[in-house]
Amino acid sequence: MSPPARRLTKPEREQWTESAITVREVTDYQATWSERERGAPGAFTIQLILDHGVEEYVIRPTAADAEVLIDLFSGAAKVYFDLDRKVLMFGNKAVGC
Repeated sequence: MSPPARRLTKPEREQWTESAITVREVTDYQATWSERERGAPGAFTIQLILDHGVEEYVIRPTAADAEVLIDLFSGAAKVYFDLDRKVLMFGNKAVGC
């Protein structure tokens, strides 16, 4: 994404910079389960709170995926979410560790 051709004010530059960021840190998450209809399987959602509330994103994993994701969230020092590609990244590891 390239900046507009005209000269931007400082608040406009800051807003443009914020909107250009596509990978954000997941600082909190909230897992929920909701009943769809009585006796039928429910639905899981995980709300990702990005950069302390700058943005939010909701994913709808299967029950099996939700279990794995909660384990990954618990074990990772840092978690990132790519808003463009819809990819969760669980920390960084040096090669060979």
